[in-house]
Amino acid sequence: MKIAVPKEIKNHEYRVALTPTGARELTGRGHSVSVQAGAGEGAGFQDGDYQQAGATIEPNVDALWQNAELILKVKEPQPEEVARLTPEHTLFTYLHLAAEKSLTQGLMKSGATCIAYETITDAKGGLPLLAPMSTVAGRMAVQAGAHSLEKAQGGSGVLLPGVPGVAPGSVTVIGGGVVGENAARMALGLGADVTILDKSIARLEVLDDRYQGRIKTVYSTADALDHAVRTADMIVGAVLIPGAAAPKLITRAMLADMKPGSVLVDVAIDQGGCFETSRPTTHAEPTYIVDGIVHYCVANMPGAVARTSTLGLTNATLPFVLALADKGWQKALADDAHFLPGLNVHNGKVTYRAVADAFGLENVDPASMVK
Repeated sequence: MKIAVPKEIKNHEYRVALTPTGARELTGRGHSVSVQAGAGEGAGFQDGDYQQAGATIEPNVDALWQNAELILKVKEPQPEEVARLTPEHTLFTYLHLAAEKSLTQGLMKSGATCIAYETITDAKGGLPLLAPMSTVAGRMAVQAGAHSLEKAQGGSGVLLPGVPGVAPGSVTVIGGGVVGENAARMALGLGADVTILDKSIARLEVLDDRYQGRIKTVYSTADALDHAVRTADMIVGAVLIPGAAAPKLITRAMLADMKPGSVLVDVAIDQGGCFETSRPTTHAEPTYIVDGIVHYCVANMPGAVARTSTLGLTNATLPFVLALADKGWQKALADDAHFLPGLNVHNGKVTYRAVADAFGLENVDPASMVK
């Protein structure tokens, strides 16, 4: 199979979808791998590393796409990339379509087969290709939020661990999944007073047992959210509904009850964000202030730590990439019931229900596409 790895063009996105190690695995199986010149440099991989692995380096991005069957990316295709897609292409990347109607329409119009990392499942009900980047984003959320609390950044001037004689800052994490636990773990490590809100008692029991009461666990209700809004120095939004738009849990009206200079970090921004006042930002301009509250809403947080993120992501994606290359997308998805939910768009049709529901579109059973 002819496999292409374009250079990511989203603002301050330095990750790459395939490492030289992955390229070697593919070329060793007889596949052709073409990497856009400079695609891996942001993550510390040079063109020569790919060449040693048997890949070719393509300086012309149009030629790269035109000659490809399988296109591997990290982030959702940007408008100029959507314009290059054809029905002959299989695209494998993060898509997060439920928050992007224009992108969904563009992919439908292209006729391409579009498989999303974030909706592939596993036998335990997890999201194995979302998990490594959720881990990174959760850990970065507190790091970024702590910086945003500094007075020079518009924050309240609170140091999360405090100092002797001064109480630590308060961090509330909404959502106890992979992002939420990692955010809470980082905040705990910094010495903050940490609370996790979640609607799953079973998950709260796991977290309470794991951290032995060092992290407070609270069932998420409107009252619990109101309390967090009034008392927290930082709130991390870590709510995920797989493939669907995130619910808006904190409204603009609620900002008036927050302490001036406190920080909202919205890790759910890829799925539309879980705060009403959230809008996507970039690493170039990561924050903005609404009603005295600092918002950090970078849509590709892991891109800032590209080396770690690339290695973590490609460790998870490589088995699926090999299956696509060896079998073709139809057989690869037909053979694996957990891979099948990754299919979001094919031949102009939406094949993931949460995306279809988000925009009032017809949903087509993905199983009907792989027979």
